[in-house]
Parts: sequence; structure tokens; C-alpha cells
Amino acid sequence: MTHLGRRALLAAGAALAALPARAQAWRPSRPVTILVPFGAGSGTDAISRILAGLLEQEWGQPVVVENRAGANGALAAAATARAAADGHTLMMTTNTPHAANPALMRRLDYDPLGDFTAIGRSGNYNFWLVVPESSPFRSVTELLAAAKARPGSITYASGNSTGIVAGGTIAAMGGVEMTHVPYRSTPPAITDVVAGRISCMVVDVSSSLGQVRAGQMRVLGVTSRERSKLLPEVPTLHESGLPGFDVVAWAGLVGPARMPPEMVASINADFRKVWDRPETVKRLADIGFDAISSSPEAFAAFIREEIGKWGRMARAAGIEPE
Repeated sequence: MTHLGRRALLAAGAALAALPARAQAWRPSRPVTILVPFGAGSGTDAISRILAGLLEQEWGQPVVVENRAGANGALAAAATARAAADGHTLMMTTNTPHAANPALMRRLDYDPLGDFTAIGRSGNYNFWLVVPESSPFRSVTELLAAAKARPGSITYASGNSTGIVAGGTIAAMGGVEMTHVPYRSTPPAITDVVAGRISCMVVDVSSSLGQVRAGQMRVLGVTSRERSKLLPEVPTLHESGLPGFDVVAWAGLVGPARMPPEMVASINADFRKVWDRPETVKRLADIGFDAISSSPEAFAAFIREEIGKWGRMARAAGIEPE
């Protein structure tokens, strides 16, 4: 080998040594828990169980869904914030604990920004306004007319912040007085709507599609400004007598604060790998969930914006923190 050849070989070796080592993918060393802020049977529970099954296959470790319903999702959020930042405790959060609660609750046991690590957005829920099948109301206009004629006689249930804010917004935009009946989670609220004990409810499609298909509840309209691409035949509340109505709920994966960046990047990559598959997107669409994925940075910025947005909506609906 010539002197020049040896020099070139040494230089190439030095250059390779100077390159950063490729980061090794993080993998859990024991079972992972995904905390869900609502009860079994809720839309968030449904999508979390789908994700858990997919990540189990990817990681080769059990992924357990743990429901921590109560306090508008604050119980699950506080538990996540207190967990070790080692990747083994995650949370499928929504706009309730991470955007609306600062406007709905006087005291929170967690900071929705400072106490968490954003991992990735998971998508949007489709919400609709439903009444019992036995209800005389066939349209939003008829419901509002009854509320105007008998102030306070029309009741609306809620199992999360979307139900609270959307119900209050319907009353405020319709210029009527309606009585709010809060529930710890969505399933028991649906039970009372189906039974006719509650006049109406804004509820996610994921947890109520079965009752609608079974003819137990009637849909009056979806809450997004535009018709849902998953439910194009269902009119919007914007079209149905409440011009400008637009309430969209979302979900995403978070962990405790101070998770190492390389761990976050690895979990995000695995999450997006299984979540973006066409068969997963279709499976979620079949239960009324519009799958979306994002980087950790984009999701963190999104949460910050949503806190301001949900605060403005709560104030416009005349909702005072409790």
C-alpha cells in the first residue's frame, strides 16, 4: 500500500469515527401502561385498546390500558404527571384534560404543558348531537324551539369537556336556557339518553355508533363546521340552525415531563409506524375516529394553541370554571 493510500485510509477512518453513532431504538423492558382519562366503552378507551394491541406486537411486551375516569380526565392526567419518565407509563390524552380543563376547573393538580412530554397526535373524534329515539325532536330547530318555550326543561348530558362546551355553545348560540347534567364518563350518560331520562347529548361517534345503528338514538347533526368525511350524509349543526358552530375534539399520546429526547423519538416512530398503516386508519374510521399522526414538536405546539382556543369557546358559551 502506498503512503498516499495509507493516508487516505486513515483519513476515511477518522471521518467515520467522527460521525455520530446511530441512535439505538428504545424498547420497553417491562409492561407498558396507557392511562385513559375516561371509562371503559368511551371513544378514548376504544382507540387506546387498538393502539395497545399494535404496540404489543411491535415491542414484544404487554401494553395495558388502565381506565382512570373522573374529574374531567384530571385523575389520569395527574397520575401520568407523577409517573417515572422512563417510557413505561403513557397517556392517551384528549382536548378535555389538556386543553379545556384549564377553563373548566378552578384548580388543577397538573400543568398541561409543564408536567408532560408530547409524543404525538393521534387524530380527531367525530361528535354529533343525539336525542333518544323516543324524542319528539327531529331537528335542531325543533329542539331549540322547545327549549325556548320551556326554559330549563331541556336537559343535556356530558361525559367530557367536548360535551360540556358543545352543549353550552348550543344553548348560547340558540339563545335558550338548557339544563346541564354532567357524568363521570360517556357510557352512563348514553344509557340515560337512550332511556329518555335526558333530552339530548353531544357525544363522540366512537362510543355511540352502536346505539345509533340499533335505533336507540337519533342524530340531529355533527359538531364540526364541515361535514365529516367519515359521515358525509350527516348534516352539521352549522347547517341546521346554528351558523358558525364548530367544535372538534382530538386525542394524542403523552408521557411524563423530562422523558429523554431519544426515547420520545423512538416511541413516536413506533407509534406512527403502526398508526399510519392503511388497515389501522380504516379500522379507526369504522368506529368514527379520523386518524392523524404528528411529530412530538408539532403536537406540543398544537396543545399550546388548543388551550387558548378551548378557553375562548368556554367563555363564549358562558361557562364558569368550577
